[in-house]
Amino acid sequence: MRNITFLHIFKSSSAIHKYIYGLFFVCGLFSFVVSSCKKTKVSQVQKQNTVTIKLIQVNDVYEIAPLGGGKYGGMARVAHISDSIKRQFPNSYLVMAGDFLNPSLLGTLKVDGQRVKGRQMIEVMNAMDFDLATFGNHEFDIKEKELQQRLNESDFNWVSANVFQKSGESLDVFHSIKKGDSIAIPETLYYDVGARDPMYSSYSTSKVRIGFFGVTIDSNPKDFVYYSDYLLESKAAVNTLKMAGSDIIVGLTHLKLAQDIQVAEASPSIDFIMGGHEHNNMLVPTSGATVAKADANAKSVYVHTLVYDLVLKTSVISSELVLITDKLPSLPRVQKVVSKWDAILEQEIKTVVDNPNEVIYKAEDFLDGTDTPTRSTQTNLGVLIAQAMKESFNTPVDGALVNGGSFRLDDVLQGDIVSLDIFRVLPFGGGVLKVALTGALLLEVLEFGLAKAGTGAYLQRYGFDQKMGVWYINNEAVDTSQTYNIAFSDYLLKGYDIPFLTPEYPGIINIYSPTESEPAYDIRRAVITFLKSQN
Repeated sequence: MRNITFLHIFKSSSAIHKYIYGLFFVCGLFSFVVSSCKKTKVSQVQKQNTVTIKLIQVNDVYEIAPLGGGKYGGMARVAHISDSIKRQFPNSYLVMAGDFLNPSLLGTLKVDGQRVKGRQMIEVMNAMDFDLATFGNHEFDIKEKELQQRLNESDFNWVSANVFQKSGESLDVFHSIKKGDSIAIPETLYYDVGARDPMYSSYSTSKVRIGFFGVTIDSNPKDFVYYSDYLLESKAAVNTLKMAGSDIIVGLTHLKLAQDIQVAEASPSIDFIMGGHEHNNMLVPTSGATVAKADANAKSVYVHTLVYDLVLKTSVISSELVLITDKLPSLPRVQKVVSKWDAILEQEIKTVVDNPNEVIYKAEDFLDGTDTPTRSTQTNLGVLIAQAMKESFNTPVDGALVNGGSFRLDDVLQGDIVSLDIFRVLPFGGGVLKVALTGALLLEVLEFGLAKAGTGAYLQRYGFDQKMGVWYINNEAVDTSQTYNIAFSDYLLKGYDIPFLTPEYPGIINIYSPTESEPAYDIRRAVITFLKSQN
């Protein structure tokens, strides 16, 4: 039987609360990071025959460098925290709960003739001395060959109980190739740690076995991936770890919160779950294990302290949220890698704008660029970008349409928005076209986009509304006999998302392609120009 206690921090989206939390966590709980801060951490009973284990958790990290003009995030800052903890507590593990190979602005670039596709993240994680990772749904955005390369490049372990590699009718676990040897990614993995805690005089020659399993949401179907049932596989994995003599069992998951709760409540032997997917920090008690998730893009990390009593066979677990801000230093060896990739990115961005870190807009509310809303409903960020497209021409435009799949942020923006943020939202770029088309074709396009809710073909729009099944443009019902000038992302006119929408299709009257000197030449420049005009 285990005895588990938690330091539970309630989430707040207000700036005041975040500031207070930042002071509390950074100063109160992490005196090993900022030595001048007063230690206020809740006391834990330390006695003979105990083992202390630290789990440093991040999840849903797409960008290696700080964001918000350098104010938050940054994997080199996370590395500083991790390195500080590992120096004091040798029984410490840095883990990633999925979603890190994609999407990212860097991932879309070509280096040495090949798309980066997560290579920068693996290189940074190797430099950080990551210990363990599991798959997120975005790991399967990239091609099978690219994923294999990332697995081969990883110096850290992977674990996955419900994701398998599919080839025709056959299934196998994923493998990494190291020096010609094929190494299977295990369904479970455990570490044996010593019972000596260097912070105290306690000593025992006994070992504690901490076991991990990984499961992933089946939200990204691919021809080369098979997802088995996460709940059944988690139960089987827990039984495997119990049979292997695990004293502590931890889930490393990438599931919806409701699914994490199912996993926790179905297997009472699970001591803790470190999850991802939601992008917001949370610490959620269940009737079984508590579920922890950090903020996306390393805005925060969770540090979990497990103290295991060898006599009582119980665990005491406390969880501390650390906000990653510009108040924290960067670990030099990791910053060196980040800086290398930053230079590559800056060179690319400067082909479009002069200053990637220029503040161009102040967002009072969250601008929602997360995947699911962007591909299924009108979002404030989607409307803003479509409006920028409409305003990117000097001559009148009736409305604007852009495919939700072109938004690759999978995050929110708030506060000071810099040019770099727009590149993160729209990494593929491309031009904005002014298309003259019939009202009949416009209705066909609008209906098609609406029917594709939940996919990348769903259309974010500006100037349009639908009431009682009737489409309106600028508050007037669309007239099938009229001609309308609509700003389209150039991708939409290639027939990929909307198969019939090509320059040759009947109903297309004229297409204007902007010159290089016009903002509409690159959608990112169009958005940046528009946002600057709103100040």
